[in-house]
This record gives sequence, C-alpha cells and structure tokens, in this order.
Amino acid sequence: MAQGGDWGAVITEHMGAQAAPALLGIHTNMPNAIPADIDKAAFSGAPAPAGLSPDEKIAYERLQFVYQKGIGYGFQLGLRPQTMYGLADSPVGLAAYFLDHDERSYRLIARVFAGQAAGLTRDDILDNITLTWLTDTAVSSGRLYWENKKGFFGVRGVTVPVSVSVFPDELYPLPRSWAEQAYPKLIHYNKVDQGGHFAAWEQPKIFSEEVRAGFRSLRA
Repeated sequence: MAQGGDWGAVITEHMGAQAAPALLGIHTNMPNAIPADIDKAAFSGAPAPAGLSPDEKIAYERLQFVYQKGIGYGFQLGLRPQTMYGLADSPVGLAAYFLDHDERSYRLIARVFAGQAAGLTRDDILDNITLTWLTDTAVSSGRLYWENKKGFFGVRGVTVPVSVSVFPDELYPLPRSWAEQAYPKLIHYNKVDQGGHFAAWEQPKIFSEEVRAGFRSLRA
C-alpha cells in the first residue's frame, strides 16, 4: 500500500494508475481528483459553474485562489527552476520563501508565531528551513516542477482502491462527489477537524489514525 500528500500524492496516484499487481491500494491527503472542466474553469479565473453543490463551490473557490494567488512559485519553477539559485545563497531568503509561499499559507504559518496552537511549533518550522539550508537542497527540490508535465490537480485514472482524508486547511477540500467520480474504487472518505497541506507533519496522530482507517479493509 502507498500513501502520499503534496508531491507524494502525485507520485502515489501515478502508482495507482499504473496499478502494479503488488499494490493493494493507496491513501491520499491531497487528492488529485478535480474534474477536467472544473479544473480548466478555475485555472482561467471564470466564475463558478452553475449547478455546483455547496461543498463543490467551496472547493472551486479555494482551487481558483490557488491558481490565481497561491502557486506562482510553482509556475516559476516549472519554467526556470535554476534561476531560483538565490535560495542557496541566503538563509534569510530561504526562510522568507518557505514562510510566504502565498497569502493563505502565510496566514496559516503566522498563527504559530503568534502563539496559537496549530499543530506545529516555531521550532518545527525553523527546523524544516534549517534542514533544507544545511543540505543545500532548496534549488534541486524545485526541479520536479519542471519535470512534471501532467498538471497539478487533475484526475489521473487511478484504478486501485483509494482512501481519501480531507484536512480543512488543505489547498482545497475535495467533495465526496468528486472523489467518487475520480476513484471508481473509493473505500474510505473522511473529513477531519484539524490539519492542513502537510498533515503528517502538522497532525501526526490524526493522520496516522486516518491512514489506518483507510487501509483497514485491505489488511489480510
């Protein structure tokens, strides 16, 4: 079985599409399950299509925000990743890049530095920046944006059993209706109360419980 979030979700879903005989199923906390017409409309900045349910409309608005104001760095890395060499020249520049990807990410991280309990501590965030700085991997870690030619959030044709956990501060809260369309063998779908894009890091207890619940029916 395989599990992924962020780029790990993309990789895991490609594995699910290839469906090797040894792969019993996958779990994702960043589902790539946006219908093609919805994804295209959100990318273009068009108003929400008619007929969306309340959950679908919220997901559409969040996805549109990601495309318009949240993933500019991804487009830059997808075109000219090596021009980001400044990230390897200044630890302050690297920290600024990590902390302020986009407005919404900045607000989520800022909670921690304002003293709110959000699953992470200031040391957790600084440790993450330090690890990247000391290993000099800021520039090389961006190259996968250039290597990826499949888009970010579209359906990937997964045919193995799939478990989905929706964390409230993920890039977009995937509605069950879209999950059922994208994953013909959906075996688990659950919305949890806490956690965001890096759920395994932010909420390890909730995350581990979700992975166990998602894979429970596949255990021999």
